[in-house]
Order: sequence, then structure tokens, then C-alpha cells
Amino acid sequence: MSAPTPPPAVLVLGGTGTVGSRIVSQLLSSQSAHPTTILVASRNGNGDNNPKSDPNLQNISFDWHDTDTWTNPFSTAAGPVKISAVYLIAPPSLNASSLMTEFIDFARERGVRRFVLQSASSIEAGGPAMGKVHGFLRELGQRGEVEWAVLRPTWFQQNFATQPLHLRGIKEESKIYSATGEGRIPWVSADDIAAVAVRALTDAEPPNTEYLVLGPELLSYDEIAAILSKILGRRIVHVDLAPAELEKRYQDFGMPEDYARMMSAMDTSIKFGAENRTNDAILVMTGAAPRKFGDFAKSVKEVWEQQA
Repeated sequence: MSAPTPPPAVLVLGGTGTVGSRIVSQLLSSQSAHPTTILVASRNGNGDNNPKSDPNLQNISFDWHDTDTWTNPFSTAAGPVKISAVYLIAPPSLNASSLMTEFIDFARERGVRRFVLQSASSIEAGGPAMGKVHGFLRELGQRGEVEWAVLRPTWFQQNFATQPLHLRGIKEESKIYSATGEGRIPWVSADDIAAVAVRALTDAEPPNTEYLVLGPELLSYDEIAAILSKILGRRIVHVDLAPAELEKRYQDFGMPEDYARMMSAMDTSIKFGAENRTNDAILVMTGAAPRKFGDFAKSVKEVWEQQA
């Protein structure tokens, strides 16, 4: 009698990051519905932030800038691996699109059929950075060469609890800095992004489309500050900076100059209404209502508490 065929594997690049770790967790919790091996890729291959002992999980060393590591997901210590789907999260670089399209072709040659890309709400197909990868996947899909989906989430609720610019500003100064003016954003939970990703990775029918992944309510930074003030019991103030001032602040926190310039420009776009929209994509894809910012903030309020 031949050995049973192992379930197909899902490769999660950036598998220890904000969204990637949540995808891994949700895939593990849905094993009865979608049995699969989960390959968690990170540069050190240690699987930080993820379970260490689950038999359905394997930690993989993967570095976008070291092509020698690209073979690691396809040949583990247990032998060759058949990967059915890959979640693509770019490295923190504005010039990653050529690397990513090269890896997509590399994975296709090894039998991968489905690719799910995490892009951003502000980037259209064919645009800069992830827009080029988005366009590449769409063209392959139109020719019937891949199954694909592109997730275009708006700004993460988790940014206020994890990004030093916001975390330290709230905790140490009771201030939030932006250059958005009164612009409003449909802040989205990384848990909801992950839930959409899991469906895109595992549904029997290929998505072959993009998803604008937006939260349930439009909130300006002033409104975010008011919500945090109520939850934390102290006044949090939004400081509206000029774009150049915000760019410098990003650089002071260690962000490269070109990336800081892009982030500042995105705030300017928000000021003029670029993110002033909502939709029901999360509810339609997952069957659950998206999480509101206030509920998220209550769940992590300890991270902003000041020392007595």
C-alpha cells in the first residue's frame, strides 16, 4: 500500500509579521476545514510570534535578497514539498517588484498555481511598487497561467500599537502625529486582512480578482485621538504637521529617506480624500463584520499606559 499523499502546503512569506503571523494562526485553527502544511517564511527561519510545536507548521528561512534561500520552501528536511499557494508580502523596499516577479516565475516552475499578494489601498494595478506585481499577476491570470488575488488593505489599526512613531508618541507625549489634516481613513484590523487572505489562499474556486480591504468606519486622526482619550483616561492630541516635518520625523525614527518621503506623500493624499471610502469586502469574504477601531484599542490599551 502506498503512503498517503500529504496535504498541499501553503507558503506564507513574511510569516512572522503583522498580517503573516495572523494568517498562520488562522490557517492552523481551520485545519479541519482546510488541512494543509503551513510553511512560515522569515529571514531567520525561527518562526518568532508563531507556535513552535504544531506538526502542521514548518519554519523556513527565506530572504528576498538571497536567491539561494528561495529553494528552501520547496525542499525541507522531510523531503520535497508541493506548494499549492503562496502569500506574497514585499520586503521593505521601494524597488522590490523585479525580485517579486522573478520569484513568482521561480515558484511557478516548481508547480505553484495560486498567488495572493498583499498590496495597499493607495496602489492601483500597474502603479509603482506592488502595483507592478499586481499587474504582473493579473496578466498571468488573464492568460490562464495562475490563480491569483491581490489584497489592497487600507491603513492598519495595529499601526498605533506597533509603529514607534505612533506608539511612542501616544505613550510618552500623549500625541499622534500626521500630515493628514481632517482627512479620514477606514482603519482596518490586521486580523480581518488575514481572514480575507485565508479565504483567498484556500477557497476551492480561485479568486482571480483584487480586494479593497477596508474597515467599517471612517475616522480622522482627530477622531482617533478622541477615542484613545476616552479609553486611556487622559487627553491625546493630534498634531497636524507639514509634509516635510512628518518626513523628518519618520527619518528620526530610522526610516530611509525615500520611504519617509513616500509615507509623507501618502498622508497628503489622505488629507485630500484618497481614503475616504468604505465597502463590505470583509463581510462578503469572511461572513463576519469587520472590527471597529475602538474595540481594537480597548484590547491593547496597556501598550499606551504611562509609567507611574
